[in-house]
Amino acid sequence: MQDENRNWIAFIAIAVVMLMGYQVFVMGPQAKQREAEAQRVAAAQKAQAAKSPDAIAPVPVTSRADALKQSQRVPIATSTLSGSVSLNGGRFDDLFLKQYKVALKDPSPVELLRPVGAQNSWYAEFGWKAENVPGLPDQNTVWQHTSGDVLAPGKPVVLTYASPQGLVFTRTLSVDDRYMFTVSDTVVNNGTVPVTLTPRALIIRRGLPDDLQKNQYAHTGAVGMFGSAGHFELSMLKYFKPWQKEKDADKLNHKSTGGWIGITDKYWLTALAPPQNEAMQGDYVYQQVQGADVYATQMTGQPRAIAVGQPITETTRFFAGAKTREVLAGYQKGYPAGAAALPRFEDAVDWGKLFFLTKPFFTALDWLYKLVGNFGVAILLMTVLVRGALFPLANKSYESMSKMRKLQEPMNAIKEKYKDDPAKQQQETMALYQREKVNPMVGCLPILVQIPVFLAFFKVLSTTIEMRQAPFYGWIQDLSSRDSTTIWKLFGLIPWDPASAPFIGTLLDTNLHIGVMVILYGFTMWLTTSMNPPAPDPMQQKMFQLMPIIFAFIMAVYPVGLLLYWTWSNVLSILQQYVIMHRLEVDNPIDNFIARIRGQAAPG
Repeated sequence: MQDENRNWIAFIAIAVVMLMGYQVFVMGPQAKQREAEAQRVAAAQKAQAAKSPDAIAPVPVTSRADALKQSQRVPIATSTLSGSVSLNGGRFDDLFLKQYKVALKDPSPVELLRPVGAQNSWYAEFGWKAENVPGLPDQNTVWQHTSGDVLAPGKPVVLTYASPQGLVFTRTLSVDDRYMFTVSDTVVNNGTVPVTLTPRALIIRRGLPDDLQKNQYAHTGAVGMFGSAGHFELSMLKYFKPWQKEKDADKLNHKSTGGWIGITDKYWLTALAPPQNEAMQGDYVYQQVQGADVYATQMTGQPRAIAVGQPITETTRFFAGAKTREVLAGYQKGYPAGAAALPRFEDAVDWGKLFFLTKPFFTALDWLYKLVGNFGVAILLMTVLVRGALFPLANKSYESMSKMRKLQEPMNAIKEKYKDDPAKQQQETMALYQREKVNPMVGCLPILVQIPVFLAFFKVLSTTIEMRQAPFYGWIQDLSSRDSTTIWKLFGLIPWDPASAPFIGTLLDTNLHIGVMVILYGFTMWLTTSMNPPAPDPMQQKMFQLMPIIFAFIMAVYPVGLLLYWTWSNVLSILQQYVIMHRLEVDNPIDNFIARIRGQAAPG
């Protein structure tokens, strides 16, 4: 029994230390460290000349509305997108995602791209570069709108520009019914000498995301897929900070045949893709402009020679939208029909190191959602499936723990009889285990097996957009966020924000954010612990009694969907344990509680 308790205590102590350590030493300080480090690196690099694309240039900062007015525009209108294309530079810099709202209480569509000149602008530019070839269009070139009133599926827009040197540029923009734009740039050399041009495209982002500190569990920053001959490797520079100070050129510069490169938020992605049979250079670039951090991903193609009187055409695809797995997987397979497949495009979602669990877990959860139409119900059903898969192992474990509970009296007798001979006490205890066919270690197995499932489910809740603002029932309207109720608001009866409280607001809003689901989770964990064999040592018993309280405070900061999963899993464990304990005629806290309510003596 002592070995079993030591194993349990060691396991629980390690789990508590890991969870609390992550909470105290990672979640809290990480945001402050990231901000301090970014400021330090920015100050150190401010005086240095940074190699950057020409498109990153100082611009006056103004409001979004005023920035839009600085150029003529062609509207974008699809079932998923709204916005406009700027004729200054022929750039994409104004885009909203119509199917996603900013917050549950803010029905405004999510803003993705923001025009040059606005605070924290985010935009994409396309064009050519060359040495000793004047007159190439740049970020300030005003294109002529020659065809197409609105950029919409099946309705392309054509822009033109003619340089004084005789080069005629034609840019044809098209968009599908999802989130993919196609930019077809044609150059005709009407000059007197041959020229060589190199195609390139850029995604530029000035400043950091407003919600960067909230996205500690999902990859945000540079992302790309580079390789050739069917072998592509994912490249990530996370949280923007390493991108800013990265010294390893192999991480900042990539050569590839096909592939794609972009900038991602937790739920949103902008990415550039060349023709998949063409070689390209992908670069991650950082620079400080007007005291602001500017991040860019640059895609450069191969130089193209243009003889006098001859044309060339370069086609680039530009994804700007939500990281819905179904949509990304469609482009990965070649959507629409006839389009080149984008390698591993669905890996723009941060599936984590346990992707071999996270991906199938999400697939099953999404399949259940499509059956029942509610992700909360899908979580409950998924929990049943997981518990069903673990049923034989859990059944054996709970039988062993029930037998251990039944052996408390003979074990206490052995302890008393051989209290002065620990070796003999251990020998007799092991002999008792063998006679009763009890293995103390079996009790730990279900918990250990559930840990990777728990981590995979947490990753799904934290990163997949399908879970964003997904409702359950009652007060749970967003499974991907924390419980909206808290004791400090009397579970919704007092309309105030605990985070606004002076001095202790941050504490109340984090580890002391105790809502209804946290209380239910803590209760089910306490009941599960109470059904396990009691520890012989009073100190150990107190430690086990504190575990539900400690874990409740730890779990308070996690998404409510995760609490729903864990609470329901505890309920299923309690039911399974209760049936086994009844079958083996072992006393349990449920029957004892019912007996007290009825005024009867406790069973056994």
